[in-house]
Amino acid sequence: MKPVERIVIVGGGTAGWMAAAALANFLSGPRSRNIVVVESTEIGTVGVGEATLPTIRGFNSVLGIDEIDFIRRTRATFKLGIEFVDWGRPGQSFFHPFAPYGARLNAADFHHLWLRLRQLGDTTSLGEYCLSAMMAKLGRFAQPAVQPKVPFGSYSYAYHFDAALYAGYLRDYALARGVRRMDAKIVDVILHGGSGAIDAVMLEGGERIAGDLFVDCSGFRGLLIEGALHTGYEDWTHWLPCDRAVAMPCERVGEPTPFTRATALAAGWQWRIPLQHRTGNGYVYCSRLLSDDAAAETLRGRLDGAVLAEPNLLRFTTGQRRQFWNRNCVALGLAGGFIEPLESTSIALIQAGISRLLSFFPLQGISPVDVDEANRIMREEFERIRDFIILHYKATQRHDTPLWGLVREMPVPDTLARKIDLFRSRGHIVRYAEESFEDASWLTMYAGFGILPDRYDPRADDLDETALRRSLAQMRQTIREVAAAAPTHASFIARHCATEQR
Repeated sequence: MKPVERIVIVGGGTAGWMAAAALANFLSGPRSRNIVVVESTEIGTVGVGEATLPTIRGFNSVLGIDEIDFIRRTRATFKLGIEFVDWGRPGQSFFHPFAPYGARLNAADFHHLWLRLRQLGDTTSLGEYCLSAMMAKLGRFAQPAVQPKVPFGSYSYAYHFDAALYAGYLRDYALARGVRRMDAKIVDVILHGGSGAIDAVMLEGGERIAGDLFVDCSGFRGLLIEGALHTGYEDWTHWLPCDRAVAMPCERVGEPTPFTRATALAAGWQWRIPLQHRTGNGYVYCSRLLSDDAAAETLRGRLDGAVLAEPNLLRFTTGQRRQFWNRNCVALGLAGGFIEPLESTSIALIQAGISRLLSFFPLQGISPVDVDEANRIMREEFERIRDFIILHYKATQRHDTPLWGLVREMPVPDTLARKIDLFRSRGHIVRYAEESFEDASWLTMYAGFGILPDRYDPRADDLDETALRRSLAQMRQTIREVAAAAPTHASFIARHCATEQR
């Protein structure tokens, strides 16, 4: 096994500069000078990932990034979760928070207590028992206490930010730590005659960039992982038929909400992501059912403010590479696979890929055993997220357009079918290894779409009805009071981390 000393990252953008920053931090000192990023300013980046999951905070923290500085420079806002509008049925909505619900009583998980009350005729929504969901409803934000005074006071948060500014922020971070950047186009990939691994990339103009490890961040085309190594791709469009997105930013109108909004439309769904300086918008749709022009016009007619840029059309195939790590090449971001942006998983999956690379980093050489394990973990993580996204479509009660009729009736992976069946039977929430979403997230989807079990945990009967009603009413009251006492999202930003207007 040949020790890995020279690392070549192909492609910049969010994935490329996240990888460069993480590797520069991991290989601190002189070794970071052996990292080179090859990107071309003539080739645009997709710029996905304006909304994130709470894991981004851990990534930034490991790099030693100051949160306030990061927020100001990326014009970020805070994200407590996602509001889903018209997904179960037109006119209905529910909220997916980054937080648990309620508190356990007498060894019974909270959702079983809630289910018992429902069977007794109580119609209080699940969101009334979640602090961050209530803050989002009131347009408020506060950073969670390190040690909450009440068990339901724990919650997390993520960000909305300008993806291009985040990539630039990490580029500055990486360059300051010795990473080299080359602005050039790659015209050829040279493979080793015996092993089939990548020896070097050839740049326009004839320069040869050799490496021991190559990180493919070239986007959907997968210049190295697919173009050179022919790794193969697993297509999931039969489960997730949306294969296009049109993005269109607009002027910000009113105060920014502390959440992303996803609104179901006839042929897909619309995202709305509030930043400090603008609002990000997009329509994710199935091209078999809607033309690109019609999608753009539909989105344009639903914007809050004046359009700031022409429509940006993205074509994609939901799925994953058959291997994320092939020989001496690791694919990150869109080069490794893509799950549509419904739950803001794009940047989280880049982060997961980087984590696997660092966990199995081949300082002494690339081991097939390590590569196989890294691939297994990443495959399972992708598949668990895939199942969670499929649930959003499968669980709909809509049948008013061809898309919703199609996804409502489609068969789903056995892993997802088993989860749904067990929850319907007894309210049991199944989580496999390598799950990205917590129990509360699965509970949100089940309850939001009206998937409720036939029975609940009998331990929920240990409290008499009067005590149960009193305990849950007290939870709701405390949550409302704490949420109402928090500052508005806009005032929190203005006081602590507003971007200076230029």
